[in-house]
Amino acid sequence: MAKRILLVTGTPGIGKTTVLKKLVGILQSQGFQVGGILSQEVREDGNRVGFEIIDLGRRKSTWLAHVKQTTGPTVGKYRVNLAGLETVGAKAIDDAVQFKTVIAIDEIGPMELFSLEFVKAVKNAIESSKPVIATIHWKPNRIKKELIARTDIEVVEVTPQNRDSLSDIIAQKIVLLLS
Repeated sequence: MAKRILLVTGTPGIGKTTVLKKLVGILQSQGFQVGGILSQEVREDGNRVGFEIIDLGRRKSTWLAHVKQTTGPTVGKYRVNLAGLETVGAKAIDDAVQFKTVIAIDEIGPMELFSLEFVKAVKNAIESSKPVIATIHWKPNRIKKELIARTDIEVVEVTPQNRDSLSDIIAQKIVLLLS
């Protein structure tokens, strides 16, 4: 039986977000309503300056973190935009729980875990009856440990060998689950 919650993990830069973006496109092309968030790095002059969160439902975006952000918790050289994480990120996940067929969350990682609202939204998504596909940071964290202990979760690692076919494989699992 297919698991309802799929956690996509892998080392930094392996293609977790790319797999999720492609998966969202596949599911949408098959008529499924996918909500939640995607994250993407933003580069200027070839250098990464931050990360943006995109609400899949409202097509609204904001900074997740930026090197020039003046307030918020620090992760490496970035400061986390807690207000944006909550008004765009957590809200998009909550909206997906209420109104969409499939919930996508990119990513459950160190930056996002600073927001209690975001963590609450993720937990609400996990407790819903809807399929959830989330990318998750490769290092252990408190949420990852909680999630992996569940019986309705499958962890899928992105590797150089599977990253081109993984979106199709996961899409098939989700379609079967929703059939």
